[in-house]
Amino acid sequence: MNEIRRPRNETAMPGRGNTAGRAEDGPSAEAHIHDPRPASDSAERVALRGWLATGAVAVGTFLVVTVEQLPTGLLPLIAGGLRVPEARVGLLVTVSGLVAAAAAVVLPVLIGRLERRQALVGLISLTVASSVLSAMSPSFPVLLAARFLAGISIGGFWALAAGLAVRLVPGRHVPRATSVIFFGAMAANVLGLPAGTLVGTLTNWRTAFAALAGLGALLVVALVLLLPPMPATRPVRMRTLLAQLREPRVRAGVLATFLLVTGQYGAFTFVSPILQKIARIPAHDVGVLLLGYGAAAIAGNFLAGSAAARNVRATIIAVSTILAAALAAIPLIGTTPATGTVMLIVWGLAFGGLPVSVQTWILKAAPHSPEAATGLNTAMFNLAIALGALLGSVSAATTTMSGVLWLASVPVILTTVAMWRANQSRE
Repeated sequence: MNEIRRPRNETAMPGRGNTAGRAEDGPSAEAHIHDPRPASDSAERVALRGWLATGAVAVGTFLVVTVEQLPTGLLPLIAGGLRVPEARVGLLVTVSGLVAAAAAVVLPVLIGRLERRQALVGLISLTVASSVLSAMSPSFPVLLAARFLAGISIGGFWALAAGLAVRLVPGRHVPRATSVIFFGAMAANVLGLPAGTLVGTLTNWRTAFAALAGLGALLVVALVLLLPPMPATRPVRMRTLLAQLREPRVRAGVLATFLLVTGQYGAFTFVSPILQKIARIPAHDVGVLLLGYGAAAIAGNFLAGSAAARNVRATIIAVSTILAAALAAIPLIGTTPATGTVMLIVWGLAFGGLPVSVQTWILKAAPHSPEAATGLNTAMFNLAIALGALLGSVSAATTTMSGVLWLASVPVILTTVAMWRANQSRE
């Protein structure tokens, strides 16, 4: 959709109202006589396309997160199908996570001035290729190679997509659009992973990967049709990435991501034994409760997105405090099925609000280099997942499930301290 009765010099940007052209040309009485609503109608149509484009990007985050996590739900089936130990199958997640962390930093540098719509389409196409290769893998090494490709697309897509809201909708809607984009990741936990696991259980694990390839192919078409042209504002160079770390507010945001995700996955990796041993919840009920956790995370995502639009620093402090309190309190008051369920919902509500809050902080801290700052943040997110899982594993081997929760709450509460001391001068 191009210009529709726009004054000259006004650029048609999806989701953005450009008033520069109107100010320069002045009001046109004749235009209003012939059609009193052309500018309004055009703005509404452009805004709608901006939200549709935002939704397509959210589907992209849903896809890449589901691809990243799917092996965890299909682990026994993959192990049996390829005749390898289950512990070895766990490398599929490790490889994609580490590659994603590296890609989030390196890819924005490598693509330089490549038009961003082309980059996003190419990354989702790579996701499709990796899923097809996974479905057709004759051996474990080939499947591992497919996961390497998946890691590139996961890290690269997140590095670009997490900061796209500022280019798709007007400034006052950016926090909400960021919430929509992160909703895709939350929905992957609630719907994508369970659905992929169910498909694999009812058919076989190869069919589950093939289904994701089909979804990716449809998404490629949607991105081509809905995304506006997005030329690179400036090429991201390695020195640009390093320069972000010299910005105190960017450092604060990246540190918050590291602490929050480390604590979250230090505990969440063992959420099933935590619920069974502390809250005395039967194993067959854990899956249903995790759906409730995911639904609460989605609600937290949108609530925090709205709150961050008003005061992002206070939002991060509030949700990180609630998360730390929830983790620490489960061994004390979540010792029955009823109270354990309530604490799990509070846990999900709090963590659901953290990614969108921290991303909003990052975008405000680096308005002129959003891709570089977002790339660093995405890399830190993936590294923290690995470190958090390791922290939880060591804690579980040396203490109890209560010890796992208490240890995980430490980096989360440190986030509150870090953000409390952060400079507020540019909020």
